[in-house]
Amino acid sequence: MNAMTDLANAETLAKRLKAGTTQTHERLDKSIMAGRPFEDRERYGRFLDVQQRFHRDIDGLYQRPELAQRLPDLDGRRRLAAIEADRADLGLPAQEDLPPPVFTADAEPDLATALGWLYVAEGSNLGAAFLFKAAAKLGLGETFGARHLAGHPDGRAAHWRQFTAALDAADLDAAAEARAIAGAKAAFSQVQAYVDAAFR
Repeated sequence: MNAMTDLANAETLAKRLKAGTTQTHERLDKSIMAGRPFEDRERYGRFLDVQQRFHRDIDGLYQRPELAQRLPDLDGRRRLAAIEADRADLGLPAQEDLPPPVFTADAEPDLATALGWLYVAEGSNLGAAFLFKAAAKLGLGETFGARHLAGHPDGRAAHWRQFTAALDAADLDAAAEARAIAGAKAAFSQVQAYVDAAFR
């Protein structure tokens, strides 16, 4: 099946987001692995730079009450502080010329767009099990250098299911769903730009 057919047949918002972003997501995954981020700690540091930029872009969303009402343990899903601690562990200098974040805590976001961006962030956490194992080969783990890749105490899959259940209960109309998919695509594209810059 092609992406359009998958999208039409998807039964839930989470599945429609997955179907609507497959190509963008796959391109990003290939770009990250092509950058060999777990070859050594220097290259892993570049990966942390990417992570910091993306999670800085979305950190404001985790502080929005209208999103917290809909998504379980939203504040507990924040990873920016863990990423910053990981960078400090490795002695990485502060990144210069950081642009303004995409979302701020004091600006009310479009709900559907925000859900699309958070879908990308939460999906990356689900898929981080492989990355966490790769980081372990560099001597990194949940207490040093790879905190942000560690799984949730409830388990990655259970934590993801909690999120997608809330996502599917959002009851978005067709126009809002289109904005959610556009938001997810924008998030993947933003990370793609960061990866391209970090590993060029």
